[in-house]
Amino acid sequence: MSQPLSAEAARARALLSATARQGRGKMARPVLLGLASIACGLAQAWFMAHLLATLLGHGASGWPDLMAAAALALLGIGLGVAQERAQADAGAAARAGLRRRAFARLLALGPADPRPAGERAALVVDRIEALDGYFARWLPAAILAAAGPLLIAVAVASEDPLSGVILFAAGALVPVGMAITGIGAALASRRQFDALQALSGRFLDRMRGLPQIVLFGRQDSEARALGAAADELRGRTMRVLRVAFLSGLSLEVIAAAVLGCLAWRHGNLLVGGHPDPQAALFCLLMVPGFFAPLRAFSAAYHERMAANGAAAALAPLLAEENAETGLLLAEMPPSVVVTFEHVGLTYDPSRGPALRDLSFRVLPGEALVLAGASGAGKSSVLRLLMGFARPDSGRIAFNGRDATSLRPSELRRLSAYVGQKAHLFRDSIRNNIALARPEATDAEILAAARAAHVTDFADALPQGLDTQVGEGGYGLSGGQAQRVAMARAFLRNAPLVLLDEPTAHLDPGTEAELLDSLRRLCAGRTAIIATHSPALRARFSRVLEMADGRASVARMAGE
Repeated sequence: MSQPLSAEAARARALLSATARQGRGKMARPVLLGLASIACGLAQAWFMAHLLATLLGHGASGWPDLMAAAALALLGIGLGVAQERAQADAGAAARAGLRRRAFARLLALGPADPRPAGERAALVVDRIEALDGYFARWLPAAILAAAGPLLIAVAVASEDPLSGVILFAAGALVPVGMAITGIGAALASRRQFDALQALSGRFLDRMRGLPQIVLFGRQDSEARALGAAADELRGRTMRVLRVAFLSGLSLEVIAAAVLGCLAWRHGNLLVGGHPDPQAALFCLLMVPGFFAPLRAFSAAYHERMAANGAAAALAPLLAEENAETGLLLAEMPPSVVVTFEHVGLTYDPSRGPALRDLSFRVLPGEALVLAGASGAGKSSVLRLLMGFARPDSGRIAFNGRDATSLRPSELRRLSAYVGQKAHLFRDSIRNNIALARPEATDAEILAAARAAHVTDFADALPQGLDTQVGEGGYGLSGGQAQRVAMARAFLRNAPLVLLDEPTAHLDPGTEAELLDSLRRLCAGRTAIIATHSPALRARFSRVLEMADGRASVARMAGE
């Protein structure tokens, strides 16, 4: 195996092991219930052997033995149901924890994450869902596959040593058979999830760009490409299923061989002369019980292989969640002076620099408008200020100190951001505003809503600020949603305001209504505004014209 694959597998194993350790309390319950179920099965088999020996004319048993066997059977069913529920709870808890970590990491990366939205969705949904079997079935099955057959083999050996030896030998052969058939399972599973993630990402991205695809007449070629990706996924899924069937076949062959050996060993039971018929029947009855944990282990073995493939893609994302370095702010400064000195930034060398030798300075109470065509570098300036990118050259300073020495999360603490399109979550308007500062009081949220003129339309809604919006809630217009975003910025009350096309996609009337709120938001703060809007450029005094990543013209209003 190549070194990159070895490192990838090591990261995947480390992620799975760490998650298992964190949830060991919930994962211990199905194991204990499984052991109790095996012990119950042993006792039930003993009573059943006693009853069958009596029917064959050996020994004496009665209704108490039959009732005990029936009670144990009911108890075993109850333990099995409880074990399945405990397994489901363990898997759900592990997936919930991983999903919280993955979401937090993706939010921290923000625009710095190069993956398309579709791939990110597949990562936190499909990949994490594929780990359910590892925590819910594989881990309990692995422990029970070692402890359960050992317990049964010891009980059988106490009745007939040779039968116990046969079971011990069979138990040792099962992992060998699964290892032989499962050599390529992890690789096949990883390739299957790669194909699924690529198909999911491609489909979502193409659906988002469907109008443009139809406009340029590319719908037929994109349909063929999606069909090819779906065929590839189907083929890889069938390869994974083929490995699973081969593993199951090897286990059944071993079980049939063991049953044949024990039948030959105790064959004279039917013709008479067996020294201990009850022990012989007990040994035969325990063969299914011996292989039950191993069958569960075999079925869950491929859950482990699938989990390794899924964790290989998830591990790099989560491995860096605590890797953020830099200084922390001792306190929030009341104002910020932003200075760019000959800053350069390159995302992809093949596409050239995004920023070239860019210099400017913005004082508290000033608003700098970055103007220029798309691709001029306006959004790159905002990314640098929020810590989603680091400059390749030059210096960015806050209050005369190097801004890149701060942690990216600390840079974001310093700023309030309003983008082109506000996203409203499925919640009340009040809680959507409170996202900017969850610890804010109701009075502070109300003051921010009034400053952004959210109350102008919210007072007419059925429940005012407590009206549900977002998916399935009350629909707000684009201008109203932007006012909610402005209210978040007011509530955040940060010394630096960053605005990226805040009035894009709005009609002139709605844009004019937002301009007053923008002026109040920027008052007394350091503000940097990236925009194409002539109205915004006319409203603020300083305009920096950008082209090809450079500052081409700097002017004041009225010049």
